Amino acid sequence: MKKYVAEFIGTFVLVVFGCGSAVAANTLLSNAGQPIPLALSTLLIAFAFGLVIVAMAYSIGNVSGCHINPAVSLAMLILRKIDVKDFVGYIIAQIIGAIAGAGVLVFMFGSNASLGTNGYGASSALGINAGQAFVVEVILTFVFVIAIIGVTSKVENSSVAGIVIGLALVLVHILGIPFTGTSVNPARSLGPALVAGGEAIAQVWVFILAPLVGGALAAFVYNYISTGKDK
Repeated sequence: MKKYVAEFIGTFVLVVFGCGSAVAANTLLSNAGQPIPLALSTLLIAFAFGLVIVAMAYSIGNVSGCHINPAVSLAMLILRKIDVKDFVGYIIAQIIGAIAGAGVLVFMFGSNASLGTNGYGASSALGINAGQAFVVEVILTFVFVIAIIGVTSKVENSSVAGIVIGLALVLVHILGIPFTGTSVNPARSLGPALVAGGEAIAQVWVFILAPLVGGALAAFVYNYISTGKDK
């Protein structure tokens, strides 16, 4: 049970500080009466998400592994680093944590109009379509998850794993934010979408399915390239 509580806390914090930073940055820039400089807001949001992962990795990593992401949990299930029971427990805890985090954001900002939800079409800064959004999210998640698998596969990396994973998340956000807002995490997308409703709910399937595909691909590819590599 402690592992599931840790996953709840980690995902809750990710949504509050990650998505909350996205809402706050865009709101502050808009209230300044100036056009939002996408490059600036992209960097602020990217580092907010990355720093959350660093903080949580060194806080709950020794309890649950700090997945706080169903795509990561799926990859670990495929690699047999967790069992089905823990996989299901992690997913439930992550989704509940994300919904709770989105609820706190509504209270903090006094509105559910903007909760850092992901999207395509009119909801994308670059106006990409659903197919493009799907491919982007698969690629971003693949890179993020394979970095996680690689750095956590060696015990000697334990002291720096949180930093590497956090920076990997910053990396994928820098590229992904103009396209989709960057999900790479079904729970992070589903929680805010459920609370925001409307278009976010209609489009959230992309940000559930694509990260799961990307996470699974990362697990299979890493397993292939690492098996028998010393022979």
